[in-house]
Amino acid sequence: MYKVKRLIAILVFVLVTIGMGVSVFFSIQGDQDADYVVETNAFFAPFEFYDNRKIVGVDIEIVDRVAAKLNKTIQVKNVEFDVIIDNVEAGRIADAGAAGLTITPAREEKVNFTIPYYTSVQYVIFNRSRPPSLRNDHVVWEALADYTLGSQIGSTGYLFIEDEIENGILSGTDTRLKGIDSHQLAADAINSHIVDFAIADELAAKFIIDKNPELDALPLYYSGPTREDDYPVEESYAIAINKERTELLEAFNEVLAEMLTENEDGQTEIDKLVLKYMGLQNE
Repeated sequence: MYKVKRLIAILVFVLVTIGMGVSVFFSIQGDQDADYVVETNAFFAPFEFYDNRKIVGVDIEIVDRVAAKLNKTIQVKNVEFDVIIDNVEAGRIADAGAAGLTITPAREEKVNFTIPYYTSVQYVIFNRSRPPSLRNDHVVWEALADYTLGSQIGSTGYLFIEDEIENGILSGTDTRLKGIDSHQLAADAINSHIVDFAIADELAAKFIIDKNPELDALPLYYSGPTREDDYPVEESYAIAINKERTELLEAFNEVLAEMLTENEDGQTEIDKLVLKYMGLQNE
């Protein structure tokens, strides 16, 4: 009986849609023609990841909303993370990038960014049997000196480590950076003794340790004059848009503004989606 009712409901929807002359637009995946192409790297849960061979996550839901607003099709393509900004800048094979991208001055020279929709802290992932030195309930950069650190190539964590080794707190130490293809593989490299610690965004780190009981993670901080003055290594996520795609930028900003509006409980739609894809809240 349930299947019959479901079939009737679908048929009614299709007939009404046809009768009203309305076209349904949505994001698509795979090699298909579309009005716009959004590139992602589908190994960054809960923002984008594979579920039964389909890319899902917070960013994909944002893209779906934009597609509906514009009455356009948007193709979501999985690519290597470190090519997304350059591809969006060129505009030939990608119009936008949605991959938990952090706003940085260097990236802003190449692409336009939407309004920020999530703020994240960098986390240090470690094996519970070999934790780094702690300062209260967090790890400071100095505790990572002289170790091998792994991070996803091109990610903000990778860029942070690179900068600290070349010009910052870790300069002059024997700290080594190993670029790895994904946050998960960087975490796996800890148990393989390829790296000592991995650096990843907060939610990615929490998603990984939830599925790997031998691993743990704590936030990464800059040292202040006292322990109470330490402050986190933070970043803000936004969608990268080709500088000539003004219609797309406006649509993303309008959708994000709607999704960032707090309800009576002080939660935004983005907050709810993060919890949903972390498996902490039902749909």
